[in-house]
Amino acid sequence: MDAVASAALTERKPVRLPGRADAPRRVTILGSTGSIGRNTIDLLEREQGRYTVEALTAQSNVGRLADQAIRLGANLAVIGDPSRYEALKTALAGSDVEAAAGAEALIEAAARPADWVMAGIVGAAGLAPTLAAVRRGAIVALANKECLVCAGDLMLAEVEKNGATLLPVDSEHNAIYQVFDFERHETVERIILTASGGPFREADPATLADVTPEQAVAHPNWNMGAKISVDSATMMNKGLEMIEAYHLFPIAPGCIEVLVHPQSVVHSLVAYIDGSVLAQLGTPDMRTPIAHTLAWPDRIASPSPKLDLAALATLTFEEPDPERFPALRLAHEALERGGAAPIILNAANEVAVHGFLERRVGFLDITRIVERCLERMDHVAVDSLEDVHAIDQEARQVAEAIS
Repeated sequence: MDAVASAALTERKPVRLPGRADAPRRVTILGSTGSIGRNTIDLLEREQGRYTVEALTAQSNVGRLADQAIRLGANLAVIGDPSRYEALKTALAGSDVEAAAGAEALIEAAARPADWVMAGIVGAAGLAPTLAAVRRGAIVALANKECLVCAGDLMLAEVEKNGATLLPVDSEHNAIYQVFDFERHETVERIILTASGGPFREADPATLADVTPEQAVAHPNWNMGAKISVDSATMMNKGLEMIEAYHLFPIAPGCIEVLVHPQSVVHSLVAYIDGSVLAQLGTPDMRTPIAHTLAWPDRIASPSPKLDLAALATLTFEEPDPERFPALRLAHEALERGGAAPIILNAANEVAVHGFLERRVGFLDITRIVERCLERMDHVAVDSLEDVHAIDQEARQVAEAIS
C-alpha cells in the first residue's frame, strides 16, 4: 500500500455503531412499494410480533401502498405524488391508517419515531427523507446509494452529529460490512466489489446500440426495479457503488476494485495486508442483506434459498471490459475529482436512464450523456445540501438538453 493510501486510511473513521435496540422494533419503510420495500415487508410478515410499523411511503402506487399499510397496521401512509392524496384517503377509508401526501410529508414520515428506517426511495429524491431519519438518530438501512454518492461527506457528518447508524443494504456493501475490520481498518489493503456483468457481459459490442429497455431490464440473476436494472446493464450501478463504498468504509479511492462474477454468489471481498481475503457468500436474494440490517445486531431467519456450493460446482471471475462498460471509468474519475462530479454523474445518469426507458435515447447514449455533462459543467466545491440540490438540478437540465 502506498503512502497516500495509508494516510487516507488513517484519516478516515469507520461508522460507529450504537448498542442493540430493544424488541419489538418499530420500523418505517421509505419506498415500500418498490422491490426493496416489498422484500422488507415479506420479512416483516414472517416475524409476527417482533416488529411494528410506524410509516410506509410510496411515490404513486396508491393501491399497493394502502394494501400494505392496512395489512401491517401502519400508523401512517404517505404518497409522494400529491395529486394521488384523495385516492389514498379513499383506499384507506375505514382503517386507522393516517394518510398524507407530498414531498414534505415524506420527510415527516422519516422523522416519525421509528427505531429502524429502510431508506429505499430510488434516486436523489431519497436524500431529504433519509437525512430526516439520520437527524433523528435512527438506525438507517441504506438502500439508496445516491444519498452517499451525492452528499456523502454531509450525510456522514450528520450521522456522527446525531448518533445515527448507517447499515448498508446493497448486497455488495452489506457483504463488505460483515467482513470489514473497523477496529483495525489500517490492515485492510483493498475492497473488491463484485458485479454480475448484467445481461450484456458477453454481447457483441456492435449490437449494444440496438438494445431495448426490455432487454436491459432482464437481469440474469437479480429481480430489481427498472432503473437499477438498466444501471446494472451499463455497470453504472457498480460505479455508483464505488463512490458509496468510499464513504461507507475508511478506504482510499485507489483501493476500491470491481471484479465481474457472473454467478452473483460472492457478494464482495475484503483483502488484508497479510494476504487474507474475506468474502461473504449467499444466493442472489435481497432478503438476505435486508434481514441482516432488519435484525441487526442479531440475525433472523430468511426465506432466501440456501447456498449449495456443491451444486454450483464452479464460481468464475473476470476483469470488467472497459470498452463495454465505460460507466466504470466515468465513476472512477468522478470519485477522484470529488466535489460536484459525483452529483453530476448521478443526476445525468438518472435523466439518461429515464430517457432510455421512455425510448427517447439509445442504450449507448446513456454514458455519452453522462460524459458530456461531466465535461460541460463546472466542478465546484460542495459545502451544503443547498449546493447539492443546485448542482443536481443544473445537471438534470444540462442532461435533458443533451438528450
